[in-house]
Amino acid sequence: MLAIVIPYFKLTFFEETIQSLVNQKNKIFTVYIGNDASPECPKELLDKYKNELNFKYKKFPANLGGSSLVKQWDRCIDLIEDEEWIMILGDDDILGENVVAEFYKNIKEIEKQNINVVRYATNKINEKNDITSILYQHPVIEKSTDFIFRSSRSSLSEYIFKKEQISKVKFKEFPLAWYSDILAVLEFSNFKNVYSITNAIVYVRISDISISGQQNNQEDKNNARFKYYYYLLKKKNVFFSKAQNVLLLNMLNKTYINNKKNVFFLLKALYIHISVFYFFYIIHFFRDIIKSIKTRN
Repeated sequence: MLAIVIPYFKLTFFEETIQSLVNQKNKIFTVYIGNDASPECPKELLDKYKNELNFKYKKFPANLGGSSLVKQWDRCIDLIEDEEWIMILGDDDILGENVVAEFYKNIKEIEKQNINVVRYATNKINEKNDITSILYQHPVIEKSTDFIFRSSRSSLSEYIFKKEQISKVKFKEFPLAWYSDILAVLEFSNFKNVYSITNAIVYVRISDISISGQQNNQEDKNNARFKYYYYLLKKKNVFFSKAQNVLLLNMLNKTYINNKKNVFFLLKALYIHISVFYFFYIIHFFRDIIKSIKTRN
């Protein structure tokens, strides 16, 4: 019923990820590992665990993740056979030992509530497995359009998605797949409820070799952030209240202000102000731009 998909590229923390799967109290799952033409072959490591874990491994002939993480996710998902639910686990993240058990413990209620997206509590960890954050927990039932405005965090590894929703809706392409996971939560849930399992933890690793931890990709992250807010305002604004749309608009404006050299962002931001009938906020937009210029000077 559950497939755990690992788009593999880095060996550094991979054994800890695999060991966390071996340690699961409930072993009713299959692991699908898609090697993105990595120079670090995991075959020897996987041979070590072949009698402890039900997994299927495929090495792809060409690297996709370097240009499109979403396309790498897609072809890894295509490896799945007949499982109905999918977790896409980072090759450096770790599952608490009761993650799978709690999924099956809650599955009747999840299906009763017609839920397509399941979310776990999370901690951030570093290279040494030290916990570096608070424990992020969530309401058991929460509308997806509400959680994105909460002071929280999100990463792909902490979710389980209904397979049919992934097949029907698809992940959207953003630079570095930044915000692709958050948009997936909204779209795969049909902008409705997400079910949270609060007593099982996914440990999300932030390191110098992870996209989240790297500092040399800020321009790509900023581009992705702008495209995410632009997409929601242009194509999905009907799913949000007027107050929420204003918050989204403010975030779009802020993203442009952080990158004022991007004229393309400016034109798109102005288009959104006009097309979604928030023309009044253009005044505030330009005031914020002027204020930021004065502050920097």
